[in-house]
Amino acid sequence: MKTNNKILVTSALPYANGPIHLGHLVEYIQTDIWVRFNKTIGNDVVYICADDAHGTPIMLKAKEQGISPEELIEKTKNNHEADFKKFFINFDHYSSTNSKKNEELCKKIFIKLKESGHISQKIISQFYDDKENIFLPDRYIKGICPKCKAEDQYGDSCESCGATYSPTELINPVSILSNTKPMTKDTNHYFFNLKSFKDYLIKWTKEHDLQATIRNKLNEWLNDNLNDWDITRDAPYFGFKIPNEEDKYFYVWMDAPIGYIAAFEEYSEKNNRFEGIWNNEDKGQIYHFIGKDIAYFHSLFWPSILNGAGYRTPNGIFCHGFLTVDGKKMSKSRGTFIKASDYLNYLDPEFLRYYFASRLNDSIEDIDLNFDDLTKKINSDLVGKLINLASRCSAFLEKNSKLMLSKELEDKEKFLSFLNNIEEIKNLYYQRKYSSAINKIMLMTDTANQYINEKKPWSLDDLDKVQEISTQGLNYFRTLVILLSPVMPDLLEKVENMLNEENLVWNDSLSPILNKKIKKFTTLKNRIQKEDVEKLKEGLMKNNNNKQDMKVPNMSNEIEYDDFAKVNLRVGEIVSAENIEGADKLLKLTVNLGTLGDKEIFAGIKKFYNSEDLIGLKTLVVENLKPKKMKFGTSSGMVLAADSDGDIIVIEANNKIKNGSKVK
Repeated sequence: MKTNNKILVTSALPYANGPIHLGHLVEYIQTDIWVRFNKTIGNDVVYICADDAHGTPIMLKAKEQGISPEELIEKTKNNHEADFKKFFINFDHYSSTNSKKNEELCKKIFIKLKESGHISQKIISQFYDDKENIFLPDRYIKGICPKCKAEDQYGDSCESCGATYSPTELINPVSILSNTKPMTKDTNHYFFNLKSFKDYLIKWTKEHDLQATIRNKLNEWLNDNLNDWDITRDAPYFGFKIPNEEDKYFYVWMDAPIGYIAAFEEYSEKNNRFEGIWNNEDKGQIYHFIGKDIAYFHSLFWPSILNGAGYRTPNGIFCHGFLTVDGKKMSKSRGTFIKASDYLNYLDPEFLRYYFASRLNDSIEDIDLNFDDLTKKINSDLVGKLINLASRCSAFLEKNSKLMLSKELEDKEKFLSFLNNIEEIKNLYYQRKYSSAINKIMLMTDTANQYINEKKPWSLDDLDKVQEISTQGLNYFRTLVILLSPVMPDLLEKVENMLNEENLVWNDSLSPILNKKIKKFTTLKNRIQKEDVEKLKEGLMKNNNNKQDMKVPNMSNEIEYDDFAKVNLRVGEIVSAENIEGADKLLKLTVNLGTLGDKEIFAGIKKFYNSEDLIGLKTLVVENLKPKKMKFGTSSGMVLAADSDGDIIVIEANNKIKNGSKVK
């Protein structure tokens, strides 16, 4: 592994219409650890990020709050930066995509692409909500995926199969603003000609640093027909106007990644560092850290835009999975939606950094935050093993040598042997295999404690020997803290203060400190108390049940009584529930309606229920729904379920009501 490299690192840009939550922090902690590691081994690294500040959701939320979009994004940016700082996420520069620099670059890149023949115009039919008088953004339309037939998918891409498509291709589209079927309206839009970059992307995919899963998915997309990309949005819209247009704006996904370049140029102009890195691959390396859900945009559109506009492309794109909490999807109603600020009211931010590191690797698998596991890891690994090592050794030194370290180690050969795993840990960090690195460090911690237990300094009368053993034990601790420093920078700073040192880097782990006085040990980390976790969970349930925290956009979703009266609701018992091969969201249910017989119903609830948990459940069924032919069969009814902050909850009927009874 070479050092003295110049590396520019970015994380995906958090959207400026809401707070940072723990799901976001998976990415920023993962990136920050990698940046800190590269800095401590001697690489020259710049870490930049920005708020993603444009789009219809920003405009609508600002209107709801009675403030301007500019006021909303400024307030949100300040809150984001404050949360990041408290979790020790150290950006070298943090900007906003609403900056003057980004506007200049968006227009410059657009003109270059247009002059190079990579931009075309055509009139398209786009969904329009005539009740709300607005062209609907992709994320404000839901329907059935035209590729895999998964239900409840957004208008631009399918979370189930990963396909992208035009919103007008959705089956049974509905506006989420008014809960009505949108009309289509013609409009003139600009398109980026992605199709012409297919050969380039095939080559780019082979030559750059991508995870195998992502590369396979890219090859799958590239084997299919690529669609040209609509980069226009119509007024009303909060964003940058397209040059020479009055009511046309750049789509947020056009100006957001250009924000990487803009934020870097803002930094570079002030610091005179890394100039030209976006134009010349010899100037340094560029890496993006992102969630797996935005791999399509970063690995197809973004390299193509850069190439078409004459810029270099990133060296690698590293994707991560999603976060679940106690095995469940993050949800307000279940108390598993945790804002960064909520967590900070009860628990140490470095505990989350350590826990995420102990679970993260170089794959795109989802990770789970289990509070029992978190408590065990912190109390056992960090406090019980690592910090207790320092506490014990410091106590011996304070009692027997007035906190003076010995001139020699008790067993130099054993100390050198202790360092054998450091090069492997170094490689694991670089490869983003943090969980393996943490495991190795904890095995070394066990070795250090075993040394103290074998030497039994508390039982010795030879005070010089006690001093040497304690000095060696404390140096074990110092090495371990340096190895953990990318994960726990605040712990390193506290230990530096205790040892009268500063600016410790990776190579300092290889050489012991001797013959110097240290400070008295003070508590470095406290154990997690069960009450702290309980208070956090209780606070989440209380806050999330507060109606003020659960506002929804004003929707024009009224229906006539006569329409509702047509619905024939019956109580049915689910007698079987089967997984369907090839369907990520659907379960095949057989529901018994008593004298009305059985109905076969396909329900999009697989993400929220195990099939065996549904059997025997009595629920409400729309009995007179017209049968619907689907890819996997015909659905002859509908099981009633409700959306509760992203969770789908099947409505249970009173067990006293018989199957087939009509609900009045």
